[in-house]
Amino acid sequence: QVQFVQSEGGVVQPGGSLKLSCVASGFTLDEHAINWFRQVPGKEREFVSCIVSDAKRTNYADSVKGRFIISRDNAKNTAYLQMNGLKPEDSGIYFCAAGWYCSNYQDGKWDHWGRGTQVTVSS
Repeated sequence: QVQFVQSEGGVVQPGGSLKLSCVASGFTLDEHAINWFRQVPGKEREFVSCIVSDAKRTNYADSVKGRFIISRDNAKNTAYLQMNGLKPEDSGIYFCAAGWYCSNYQDGKWDHWGRGTQVTVSS
């Protein structure tokens, strides 16, 4: 059975940290670029970060650059998003996606999606 299982999100105070993960089963993660997106009600899914299959290149949205770190462990079939210095505007549902390349949501080719996890940054 093919699954891309995301870890739980949570409620974090501004300035806090949270690490999200996505574990692949039933498919090989190292064949895919991994993208993270977030979405808030009424808005389109927003690109957050991506990492290519061999981890040699990463990309970040300007809004998270310097605060978030994307990584992957292909041996464990797992991708991560370390979020530091969280701000209220980082709140939303976070999705991981395994695709053919790093891309925004509209232009990508996506093979597998996580179900999404809620992250709320609030005092």
